[in-house]
Amino acid sequence: MKHEDKHISSYASLAIVLAVLLFLTAFSVWITGFHFGAFTVAVALIIACVKVATVLINFMHLKFENLFLKLLVTGVFVMFALVVVLTFVDYYFR
Repeated sequence: MKHEDKHISSYASLAIVLAVLLFLTAFSVWITGFHFGAFTVAVALIIACVKVATVLINFMHLKFENLFLKLLVTGVFVMFALVVVLTFVDYYFR
């Protein structure tokens, strides 16, 4: 990001982000009432990843950064997903 560029998030966009985060929190609490067996943790992690992505994009101003930094952050998420999948596979075959 260039230091000369100024970006100020509007109150409306921040309110939308707040509503989305509150909805996802309520959804994750509601979803705990269901039993998904081995996929319970996976569902919780998917909801958490969506919340993290929302915070990164809006509050960490990732939407204003260049493509290289966006690709680096995406790579971190892909590596995290790969580790989680490998952990589940290892746990399943024990």
